[in-house]
Amino acid sequence: MTAFDLTGKVALVTGGNGGIGLGMAKGLADAGARVMVAGRDADKNRRAVEALGRDTAAVAVDMAEESGCRAAVDAAAEKFGRLDILVNNAGINIRKPPQDYSLAEWHSVLNINLTSLFVCCQAAYPHLRARGGKIINIGSMMSIFGASFAAPYGASKGGVVQLTKSLATAWAGDNIQVNAVLPGWIDTELTKGARQQVSGLHEKVLARTPSGRWGVPEDMAGIAVFLAAPASDFITGTAIPVDGGYAAQG
Repeated sequence: MTAFDLTGKVALVTGGNGGIGLGMAKGLADAGARVMVAGRDADKNRRAVEALGRDTAAVAVDMAEESGCRAAVDAAAEKFGRLDILVNNAGINIRKPPQDYSLAEWHSVLNINLTSLFVCCQAAYPHLRARGGKIINIGSMMSIFGASFAAPYGASKGGVVQLTKSLATAWAGDNIQVNAVLPGWIDTELTKGARQQVSGLHEKVLARTPSGRWGVPEDMAGIAVFLAAPASDFITGTAIPVDGGYAAQG
Protein backbone atom coordinates (compact mmCIF):
# COMPACT_ATOMS: atom_id res chain seq x y z
CA MET A 1 0.00 0.00 0.00
CA THR A 2 1.34 3.42 -0.95
CA ALA A 3 1.03 6.50 1.23
CA PHE A 4 -2.21 7.57 -0.47
CA ASP A 5 -3.72 4.20 -1.34
CA LEU A 6 -7.02 3.38 0.38
CA THR A 7 -7.56 -0.01 -1.22
CA GLY A 8 -9.33 -2.33 1.23
CA LYS A 9 -10.43 0.50 3.51
CA VAL A 10 -14.06 1.33 4.31
CA ALA A 11 -15.27 4.90 4.79
CA LEU A 12 -18.51 6.34 6.12
CA VAL A 13 -19.31 9.88 4.97
CA THR A 14 -22.23 11.55 6.74
CA GLY A 15 -24.02 14.10 4.62
CA GLY A 16 -22.15 12.47 1.76
CA ASN A 17 -24.90 12.73 -0.84
CA GLY A 18 -24.03 16.26 -1.96
CA GLY A 19 -21.71 19.23 -1.69
CA ILE A 20 -18.52 18.89 0.34
CA GLY A 21 -19.46 15.41 1.54
CA LEU A 22 -19.89 14.09 -1.98
CA GLY A 23 -16.64 15.73 -3.08
CA MET A 24 -14.80 13.97 -0.27
CA ALA A 25 -16.58 10.67 -0.90
CA LYS A 26 -15.51 10.83 -4.54
CA GLY A 27 -11.90 11.38 -3.53
CA LEU A 28 -11.96 8.45 -1.13
CA ALA A 29 -13.60 6.17 -3.70
CA ASP A 30 -11.09 7.17 -6.38
CA ALA A 31 -8.28 6.28 -3.95
CA GLY A 32 -9.70 2.77 -3.58
CA ALA A 33 -11.94 2.97 -0.52
CA ARG A 34 -15.36 1.38 -0.29
CA VAL A 35 -17.71 4.17 0.71
CA MET A 36 -20.99 4.30 2.60
CA VAL A 37 -22.92 7.55 2.21
CA ALA A 38 -25.36 8.55 4.96
CA GLY A 39 -28.10 11.11 4.38
CA ARG A 40 -31.82 11.67 4.97
CA ASP A 41 -32.90 11.89 1.32
CA ALA A 42 -33.05 8.38 -0.16
CA ASP A 43 -33.32 9.64 -3.75
CA LYS A 44 -30.35 11.96 -3.30
CA ASN A 45 -28.45 9.05 -1.76
CA ARG A 46 -29.21 6.93 -4.81
CA ARG A 47 -27.90 9.59 -7.18
CA ALA A 48 -24.75 9.92 -5.11
CA VAL A 49 -24.09 6.18 -5.29
CA GLU A 50 -24.58 6.28 -9.04
CA ALA A 51 -22.06 9.12 -9.30
CA LEU A 52 -19.53 7.37 -7.06
CA GLY A 53 -19.66 4.04 -8.88
CA ARG A 54 -18.91 0.52 -7.69
CA ASP A 55 -18.09 -0.44 -4.10
CA THR A 56 -20.33 2.30 -2.73
CA ALA A 57 -23.63 2.20 -0.90
CA ALA A 58 -25.96 4.52 0.97
CA VAL A 59 -28.15 4.49 4.05
CA ALA A 60 -31.09 6.82 4.67
CA VAL A 61 -30.87 8.06 8.27
CA ASP A 62 -31.66 11.20 10.23
CA MET A 63 -28.43 12.47 11.74
CA ALA A 64 -30.45 14.60 14.16
CA GLU A 65 -31.29 11.41 16.05
CA GLU A 66 -28.85 9.37 18.11
CA SER A 67 -30.35 6.23 16.60
CA GLY A 68 -29.69 7.55 13.10
CA CYS A 69 -26.03 8.25 13.85
CA ARG A 70 -25.49 4.79 15.28
CA ALA A 71 -27.43 3.17 12.45
CA ALA A 72 -25.18 4.83 9.87
CA VAL A 73 -22.06 3.39 11.51
CA ASP A 74 -23.67 -0.05 11.82
CA ALA A 75 -24.76 0.02 8.17
CA ALA A 76 -21.22 0.71 6.93
CA ALA A 77 -19.68 -2.00 9.10
CA GLU A 78 -22.33 -4.56 8.19
CA LYS A 79 -22.27 -3.82 4.46
CA PHE A 80 -18.50 -3.91 4.04
CA GLY A 81 -17.37 -5.96 7.05
CA ARG A 82 -15.32 -3.23 8.71
CA LEU A 83 -14.96 0.52 9.21
CA ASP A 84 -11.66 2.38 8.88
CA ILE A 85 -12.56 6.00 8.09
CA LEU A 86 -15.29 8.27 9.43
CA VAL A 87 -15.99 11.62 7.76
CA ASN A 88 -18.37 13.71 9.86
CA ASN A 89 -19.77 16.15 7.33
CA ALA A 90 -23.50 16.40 8.06
CA GLY A 91 -24.40 19.96 8.96
CA ILE A 92 -26.97 22.75 8.74
CA ASN A 93 -27.09 26.51 9.14
CA ILE A 94 -29.83 28.98 10.04
CA ARG A 95 -28.90 32.57 9.25
CA LYS A 96 -30.28 35.34 11.47
CA PRO A 97 -29.04 38.09 13.75
CA PRO A 98 -28.19 36.44 17.08
CA GLN A 99 -31.00 38.14 18.98
CA ASP A 100 -33.61 36.61 16.65
CA TYR A 101 -32.88 32.89 17.12
CA SER A 102 -35.34 30.78 19.02
CA LEU A 103 -33.85 28.31 21.45
CA ALA A 104 -35.21 25.51 19.27
CA GLU A 105 -33.22 26.85 16.29
CA TRP A 106 -30.09 27.10 18.42
CA HIS A 107 -30.47 23.50 19.57
CA SER A 108 -31.20 22.32 16.02
CA VAL A 109 -27.91 23.67 14.66
CA LEU A 110 -25.83 22.47 17.63
CA ASN A 111 -27.48 19.05 17.54
CA ILE A 112 -26.69 18.34 13.89
CA ASN A 113 -23.31 20.04 13.65
CA LEU A 114 -21.76 19.01 16.95
CA THR A 115 -23.78 16.49 18.98
CA SER A 116 -24.40 14.10 16.08
CA LEU A 117 -20.70 14.26 15.23
CA PHE A 118 -19.84 13.20 18.78
CA VAL A 119 -22.33 10.34 18.66
CA CYS A 120 -20.92 9.09 15.34
CA CYS A 121 -17.41 9.18 16.78
CA GLN A 122 -18.55 7.20 19.82
CA ALA A 123 -20.30 4.64 17.64
CA ALA A 124 -17.31 4.30 15.30
CA TYR A 125 -14.72 3.99 18.07
CA PRO A 126 -14.92 0.20 18.62
CA HIS A 127 -14.52 -0.42 14.89
CA LEU A 128 -11.61 1.99 14.48
CA ARG A 129 -9.85 0.74 17.62
CA ALA A 130 -9.80 -2.78 16.20
CA ARG A 131 -7.13 -1.97 13.61
CA GLY A 132 -6.51 1.78 13.83
CA GLY A 133 -8.42 4.35 11.84
CA LYS A 134 -9.10 7.90 10.81
CA ILE A 135 -11.74 10.46 11.76
CA ILE A 136 -12.17 13.60 9.66
CA ASN A 137 -14.45 16.22 11.18
CA ILE A 138 -15.75 19.04 9.02
CA GLY A 139 -15.44 22.37 10.78
CA SER A 140 -15.56 25.72 9.05
CA MET A 141 -13.55 28.90 8.66
CA MET A 142 -16.17 30.18 11.11
CA SER A 143 -14.25 28.13 13.65
CA ILE A 144 -11.75 30.99 13.28
CA PHE A 145 -13.79 34.02 12.26
CA GLY A 146 -17.09 35.42 13.50
CA ALA A 147 -20.12 36.06 11.30
CA SER A 148 -22.99 38.27 12.39
CA PHE A 149 -25.54 35.99 10.72
CA ALA A 150 -24.31 32.60 11.98
CA ALA A 151 -23.88 32.58 15.75
CA PRO A 152 -25.00 28.98 16.46
CA TYR A 153 -23.20 27.72 13.36
CA GLY A 154 -19.94 29.38 14.42
CA ALA A 155 -20.35 28.09 17.97
CA SER A 156 -20.95 24.56 16.73
CA LYS A 157 -17.96 24.61 14.38
CA GLY A 158 -15.70 26.03 17.07
CA GLY A 159 -16.86 23.13 19.19
CA VAL A 160 -15.95 20.73 16.39
CA VAL A 161 -12.33 21.90 16.52
CA GLN A 162 -12.07 21.53 20.29
CA LEU A 163 -13.79 18.14 20.23
CA THR A 164 -11.37 17.05 17.53
CA LYS A 165 -8.42 17.90 19.77
CA SER A 166 -9.94 16.05 22.72
CA LEU A 167 -10.65 12.91 20.73
CA ALA A 168 -7.21 13.03 19.12
CA THR A 169 -5.49 13.01 22.50
CA ALA A 170 -7.86 10.43 23.99
CA TRP A 171 -7.58 7.94 21.15
CA ALA A 172 -3.99 8.37 19.95
CA GLY A 173 -3.02 5.28 21.91
CA ASP A 174 -5.56 3.30 19.90
CA ASN A 175 -3.87 4.40 16.66
CA ILE A 176 -6.85 6.56 15.71
CA GLN A 177 -5.98 9.90 14.12
CA VAL A 178 -8.63 12.61 14.48
CA ASN A 179 -8.38 15.80 12.45
CA ALA A 180 -10.63 18.64 11.34
CA VAL A 181 -10.96 20.31 7.97
CA LEU A 182 -12.05 23.94 7.81
CA PRO A 183 -13.62 24.59 4.41
CA GLY A 184 -13.72 28.12 3.10
CA TRP A 185 -16.47 29.40 0.87
CA ILE A 186 -17.38 26.35 -1.22
CA ASP A 187 -20.07 26.51 -3.91
CA THR A 188 -22.75 24.18 -2.51
CA GLU A 189 -26.50 24.22 -1.93
CA LEU A 190 -25.83 25.51 1.59
CA THR A 191 -23.80 28.49 0.42
CA LYS A 192 -26.18 29.24 -2.44
CA GLY A 193 -28.72 29.92 0.30
CA ALA A 194 -26.21 32.20 2.03
CA ARG A 195 -25.73 34.23 -1.13
CA GLN A 196 -29.46 34.71 -1.42
CA GLN A 197 -29.83 35.75 2.21
CA VAL A 198 -26.69 37.82 2.81
CA SER A 199 -26.42 40.90 0.60
CA GLY A 200 -23.07 41.33 -1.15
CA LEU A 201 -21.65 38.02 0.12
CA HIS A 202 -20.51 36.81 -3.29
CA GLU A 203 -18.50 39.94 -4.00
CA LYS A 204 -17.00 40.01 -0.49
CA VAL A 205 -15.86 36.39 -0.76
CA LEU A 206 -14.17 36.98 -4.12
CA ALA A 207 -12.50 40.15 -2.85
CA ARG A 208 -11.05 38.45 0.21
CA THR A 209 -10.05 35.08 -1.28
CA PRO A 210 -6.54 35.23 -2.80
CA SER A 211 -7.39 32.41 -5.20
CA GLY A 212 -10.07 34.71 -6.65
CA ARG A 213 -12.86 32.15 -6.78
CA TRP A 214 -15.28 30.12 -4.73
CA GLY A 215 -14.18 26.59 -4.01
CA VAL A 216 -15.98 23.60 -5.50
CA PRO A 217 -16.68 20.24 -3.82
CA GLU A 218 -13.93 18.61 -5.86
CA ASP A 219 -11.42 20.84 -4.04
CA MET A 220 -12.15 18.84 -0.89
CA ALA A 221 -11.17 15.46 -2.34
CA GLY A 222 -7.43 15.76 -1.83
CA ILE A 223 -7.52 16.68 1.85
CA ALA A 224 -9.94 13.82 2.49
CA VAL A 225 -7.60 11.30 0.90
CA PHE A 226 -4.57 12.71 2.72
CA LEU A 227 -6.19 12.61 6.16
CA ALA A 228 -7.66 9.15 5.53
CA ALA A 229 -4.44 7.61 4.20
CA PRO A 230 -1.20 6.35 5.78
CA ALA A 231 0.44 9.59 4.61
CA SER A 232 -1.09 11.35 7.64
CA ASP A 233 -0.38 8.71 10.30
CA PHE A 234 1.64 11.18 12.42
CA ILE A 235 -0.88 14.01 12.10
CA THR A 236 -3.63 14.25 14.68
CA GLY A 237 -5.56 16.97 16.51
CA THR A 238 -5.12 19.51 13.72
CA ALA A 239 -7.59 21.83 11.96
CA ILE A 240 -6.60 22.45 8.36
CA PRO A 241 -8.16 25.29 6.31
CA VAL A 242 -9.05 24.50 2.70
CA ASP A 243 -10.12 27.97 1.68
CA GLY A 244 -8.15 29.37 -1.24
CA GLY A 245 -6.11 31.49 1.18
CA TYR A 246 -9.07 33.18 2.87
CA ALA A 247 -7.74 32.61 6.39
CA ALA A 248 -4.24 33.76 5.43
CA GLN A 249 -5.53 37.31 5.05
CA GLY A 250 -5.67 37.72 8.83
